[in-house]
Amino acid sequence: METPENFDVAVVGGGLAGSLAALAAARQGWRTAFLAPAAASDRRTTALLSGSVAMLRKYGLWETVAPEAAALSTMRIIDGTTRLFRAPPVTFRASEIDLETFGYNIPNAALLGAATDRVAGCDAIVRIPHVLAGAQTDEDGVTLTLSDGSQVRADAVLAADGRNSVARQAAGIATRNWSYPQSAIVLNFQHRLPHHNISTEFHRDTGPFTQVPLPGNRSSLVWTMRPDDVDAVMALPADALNLRVETLMASLLGAVEVEEGMQSFPMAGLIAENFARGRTFLIGESGHAFPPIGAQGLNLGLRDIEQAIERLADAGGPAEAPAAALSYDRARRIDVRSRTFGVDLLNRTLLNDFLPVQMLRAGGLAALSALQPLKILAMREGLTPRRQRPPLGRWLRQSLREKVGRQRS
Repeated sequence: METPENFDVAVVGGGLAGSLAALAAARQGWRTAFLAPAAASDRRTTALLSGSVAMLRKYGLWETVAPEAAALSTMRIIDGTTRLFRAPPVTFRASEIDLETFGYNIPNAALLGAATDRVAGCDAIVRIPHVLAGAQTDEDGVTLTLSDGSQVRADAVLAADGRNSVARQAAGIATRNWSYPQSAIVLNFQHRLPHHNISTEFHRDTGPFTQVPLPGNRSSLVWTMRPDDVDAVMALPADALNLRVETLMASLLGAVEVEEGMQSFPMAGLIAENFARGRTFLIGESGHAFPPIGAQGLNLGLRDIEQAIERLADAGGPAEAPAAALSYDRARRIDVRSRTFGVDLLNRTLLNDFLPVQMLRAGGLAALSALQPLKILAMREGLTPRRQRPPLGRWLRQSLREKVGRQRS
């Protein structure tokens, strides 16, 4: 067998997280092997929060995808359950925390296309169109064996190959897995009335029904339901499907027309016991996966990328990956586990008919609606990890001074 080619970093996985991880590694000047077979067609969209949008700007992607992105200036929750205790609507406005927008909703295909073009133009990235078959870590690096039998060597591995990650398994990292009695349908639709850059999440007995703006009078939709109902919904005639979506939207956007390309998938969760081991760092869904609630999924993955690169750089580069892995594992625990817990808890309370649980859920949303400091805290926590922002008290005092200054001027 030929001597494996050597790289500083190997990125495993050709999706959004893998593509952005490859760009991030190359930006450090590290020679990067990108193990990325052609990605499957993806008609979903992703709501990227402000920190993730800043990352797109840094890598020169934002200008390309901006025309296909829609701003998220307001997010609201409407209790559409049939339970005895129902919460009042809760509306979160970016202006309440002095932002123009929380972020942008972007079609995955557009974002992946822009990242793929950027990767192709980067001399530091060598794209290898094969999947990973196995990997062996030794004292000096990792030998990765590909599906065609060839091998490459790398000082560090960024594993972005999804829930069934071969790289994670090769590193000996265990996971905790669970499933929900739900499936989700994702689709895009046109509507008669403007959305005014408002995203609306209806809480239904079967889970969230979430509309997110797209440019023009278009939106994307994540519709959770019982698995037994998926086939019937997917088989609905166009007119019946349009009416069903409009009805569940309470006609907030008027008449709708669902576009072609609906997709469905089961709802399940996963979290790794460690987020790095040896020379392997878990990125995105190889380390954490949960229902599409609260715009946390890919945003969490992009923070994985930034912290993995930061820890490797601080340790002295990919050759010092074992030391960086320990630091990265500690750094990701609070962010990943707190968001996994929060999303899981919210989803399970929607599915739970136990009266005290419903009272707690309704009471929590009512408190968010009535108590402005609590709402501000929730918005800031959803946007930015606590370690990257000032304490709440200092932020509120600074915000108040700025508002008073503007009023006086």
